Order: sequence, then C-alpha cells, then structure tokens
Amino acid sequence: MGSPRVSGAALRAVLSALKLGPFRRTFVNMMKKDLGIAALADLPESLRGPIPIPLHPLAARASHARPSQDLGALPVQAWPRSTLSYATAYAAGKITPREVVERAFAAARRFAAMKPSLGPIHVYDEARGLRDADAATERHRAFRALGPLDGVPVVIKEEIDVLGLATRLGTSWLPETGAPADATSVARLRGAGAIVLGHSPMTEYGMSPLGANGHRPMPRNPHDPRRLAGGSSTGSGVAVATGVSPVAIGADGGGSIRTPAAHCGVFGLKTSLGRVSRKGHGIAGTVTVQGPIASSAADIAIAMETIGPEDPDDPRTRGVPPIEPGSLVAATGRGVKGLRIGVDDSEWAEAGDDVARSGRAALGALEKEGAVLHPVKMKLARHAASMGYLTIGLEEYADLREARLAHDAELGTDLRVNLRALGAFDAGDYLDAQRLRAGLRQETAEVLRDVDVLALPSVGMTATAVTDAEAAGGFLDAAVLHAHCRFAFLANLTGLPAGSAPVGMDRDGLPIGLQIVGDAWDEACVIAVLAHLERTGAAHVDRPKTFVDLLEGT
Repeated sequence: MGSPRVSGAALRAVLSALKLGPFRRTFVNMMKKDLGIAALADLPESLRGPIPIPLHPLAARASHARPSQDLGALPVQAWPRSTLSYATAYAAGKITPREVVERAFAAARRFAAMKPSLGPIHVYDEARGLRDADAATERHRAFRALGPLDGVPVVIKEEIDVLGLATRLGTSWLPETGAPADATSVARLRGAGAIVLGHSPMTEYGMSPLGANGHRPMPRNPHDPRRLAGGSSTGSGVAVATGVSPVAIGADGGGSIRTPAAHCGVFGLKTSLGRVSRKGHGIAGTVTVQGPIASSAADIAIAMETIGPEDPDDPRTRGVPPIEPGSLVAATGRGVKGLRIGVDDSEWAEAGDDVARSGRAALGALEKEGAVLHPVKMKLARHAASMGYLTIGLEEYADLREARLAHDAELGTDLRVNLRALGAFDAGDYLDAQRLRAGLRQETAEVLRDVDVLALPSVGMTATAVTDAEAAGGFLDAAVLHAHCRFAFLANLTGLPAGSAPVGMDRDGLPIGLQIVGDAWDEACVIAVLAHLERTGAAHVDRPKTFVDLLEGT
C-alpha cells in the first residue's frame, strides 16, 4: 500500500519542507518507491539498450496488409450522434450547421454553469465558429459539402494552437496573446469544413492524468460529477461524452487521450509518434502526440485521415508511411477473423476487478468473432510507467525552466511539489530510463512480430472521487496516479499507436476502457479492432447523466 492522499494544508506543508535537503531526499525516495522508480535500478543489464534512441517507433513488420471481411460501414446509432448523423441531417435539410453550432455553444455554457462544472470549453471561438457555420450551411444548401466533417463541431485541447486564441497549457501565467496561426491539425480540420468551437481545458502543463486543475473550472465526469473526468485532455473527453461535439482533438504523453476517453466512456486514439504534425503544439518532449477523441471508431478514422498526412513543416512526419485516402475508414469493416491479439496475463492481474472483468469479456467477444487470443509475456511492460515518469517528468522539468524560475508562485501547489521533487533527480536517472526504454522498444517489437495487436486495460481503475477542495487546491495521491499511468506509458515510450474503446461499466456506473496497442504506423489495425468491438456491441458509448443531442428534433 502506497502513501496516502495529501491535500490542503498538508500539501502546502510538503511544498515548504521540500526546500530542505534532508526532507527532499526522504520525499523523493518515498515517491521512487510508490511509483516503482526505485525498482528500475535492480533490473538486469540485459534489459537495457543503447542511447540515444530514434524518435520514430520501431516497426515489427514491413507490411501490415491483412485480409478484410468487407463488413461495410458501422451502423449508425441513435446515441451518440456521429459525424455521419450530422452529414445525413444536413443533406436532408433537417437542420443547418448554423443551428447545430448555436446549440453547441449554448449547451457548453449551460454545462459550465453547473456546480460542479461540466463545461468542456474553456475559451470560446464563437464569432469565427458562427461565420464558419454559415459558410458550411451555404455549402450544404448548394450540395457542395467538403466531406463528412463539413459543418461538424469540434473542440481543441488548449495546448494546440487555434488562430486568435491563447495557447495557455492549463496555466494562469502564460500570456493571453492569441496564436498567430492554426496548428497544422487544426488547419486541416478547418479545411475539411469542421467548425472549431474553441479550446478545451486541460490539466496544468498536462502533468496530471486525473483531470483536476485549480486554474480552471475543470469539467467533472459527466457520468458522476463527484468523480474526475481524467486528463490531461479533460475537456476534449467531456465534449464528446456530453454530445457537444462528436470529435475533439487531444494530446497524449502518458495516457492523456486514452484516460479521459476511458473515464468518459468514449473512443480515443493515441497515434504513432510522428504520424500527426506537431507544428503549433505547445508541449515538447519525446513522448507526446496529438490524436482524436470521438463518439465512434468511424469518427476516429475520419479524423485521422484528415489530420494524419505528412507535414513538410514538421520534420518528424517525414518518411512516415502515408495514410492512403479512405484506408482507415475502410478498416472499420475489416473484422477480426484470424487476428492475433497478444494478452499478458500478468499485466491484466494488476488491473482492478471490474476493469479486468469488462476487458476480458470484450476480448472474449472478439474471440467468438474469429480473433485468436495469444498469450504473451513481457518483462519490461510492468516497469513502463516508472520509466515514463522519469522520461516525461524530467523532460518537462527542463522545458519548464522559465515557469520554475520566474513564475513558481503562480503554479498549482501539487505541480510545484512535483517540480521540486523532480529537481532532486539527476542526469543518470533520465539516461538510464532511456536505456530501459530502448529495451522496451525492442521487446515490444519482438512480441508484435508474433501478434497483430496487444490488449491491455486503458486505465487500471475507474474515475476517482474528488472533493471540491481537492479539485481547487490540488492533491497528491501516488496510488491513484500509478493506477492511471500503469498501462499507458508502454505505447508512449515505444511510440506505438494505441486506442481505447468503452467496454462496460463498473458497479458504480463508471465507464471502463479496453486498450488496443498496434505496430508502428498501423493505426488501421487498431481502428479495425475498435470498430469490431463497436459492431458486436462489446464496446458502446452509454449516454451520461449530463448530455445534449444537437440533432434533437431531426
């Protein structure tokens, strides 16, 4: 059992005591033990690889071609409303993009006024959104729609540039100067006719996967407002779950797309490192990528075909295997017959009972559809989160030098505690984590030569409870943090694509996510599995207690 949750006056006392060398060493040693970092030093040399390591993920296979069952498009559900629902309603003249966007803004404000807040938008781009909606309305009236996203509302995580909006990364101190241009991903969505509603709130600098941030009126979980919604792409997950938008863009450095998707009961995709352009992305480092959160696997595919092509302005996307137009949408009809799914029983044994039960049931449904559940064993997977804390933590510690030195008092108390603790680590800690990361990359590639995908829990537990005081003042809870990151960092450290599908509810009615990890650049296979989970009903988006139907009456 780890250290207890610390909040309020006790958290502030920890922050003050961290100025003292002896206490800092004791605190860091405690955190190393609670988060599994201390155990890394005892791993054998044979599990380590050389540094530096390439940024692009290590592909297990030269080809990802596989036969398709040609099952066709996914059926359209009454809930949630997908992009196809909007396109169909627009084509039939039942409603206009202008009317939909007006409803979306009104619903977002209504949810924001709730206590506690369920508002998924932090900064509204209303004037431009309505202008773009009018243009989309005219295109649909003239039967000149640009595609399935034309007139569809989307929200963007506030670490990604939106023209005219400040990219403030969940902080209180970064200037409110509007971005001079859209990020590449945002520009591509606009080019496809999508209507950007604004920035969705995130946890401060993305350093918490839980969903609390005292600098923002962060939205709680739409299935139970006493719980957090997951982070750091918190608002993006809530926007999709509540129906404010069928697609939102998030970013994932340690589960920050998959966690809110799992906790809010929707779909999410962490993309291959280098697949989506990082031009206009406010956080650096070697693990963070952009990707979609969406109401269905089909919407994940549509969003990825829009934002995923190579960007000449981002060197990381150069040489990446291209996404053939229509290929990801077609993958939703592949089925899973003959697909080999790797399952490490020792990993599943560390998930909560309800999480493991729902995930195993979903895998059983895939097995009945012809997939093969293949046992695998990975030595380093259980240590991935500990490597991940050192990697993303120390990279952000370096990147936040100005914030630490000039704006420390303006940061959240929990973040200040974490940054002071990170200052006690040294270069050897980071570099050894990278050597182990290199070993993890190699081990995972070897496993994926024998299976098509790996199946893991998205998060080891369902959404955590929080008090208003903890949400506003911050808290530290090593056990809850580790449960959230335990299964996420494998995909971030290897750079592999990983999707989360909603596969059930726990005994308290909170959503559970199943994670599917694919080979490098093989988003198509991940999407195929997510889609078949959805097709069979093993994955489904349940309507939360707080929601809006933007197409009501059509």
